[in-house]
Amino acid sequence: MPKRKQIIPKSMEKLAQRAGYAPAVLVGDTLYCAGQVGRTADLQVIDDPEAQFQACWENLRLVLNEAGFTFHDIVEMTTFHVEMKKHMDIFRRVKDAVFPRGECAWTCIGVSELAHPGLLVEIKCIAVKTANE
Repeated sequence: MPKRKQIIPKSMEKLAQRAGYAPAVLVGDTLYCAGQVGRTADLQVIDDPEAQFQACWENLRLVLNEAGFTFHDIVEMTTFHVEMKKHMDIFRRVKDAVFPRGECAWTCIGVSELAHPGLLVEIKCIAVKTANE
């Protein structure tokens, strides 16, 4: 039976402690990432949509890297969007600048709100280390 290991980057310790969750859990070669959002290390929501989306991807990268993974290891991703139609063009532009296109299964879901006012997107994913790496 594979062991479970909580993945908590140093910059997310305050959030994990306050919210009572792990940003990711590693089980064997599979990393289950909780939804990441675009806020600062001191938990402030970023107002500008483009900057918020960039921070969201950077927060996801931090979680992945803490476990020894990269964006290329993601096999399944779900994004939750507030006002999806209004912000999707900006989100895609930011995503395409940092995330490999067409390498994972991706589902976009429009939602009425996220955990804190002002959050526009949340990204959760599953990443797998494969034998050919």
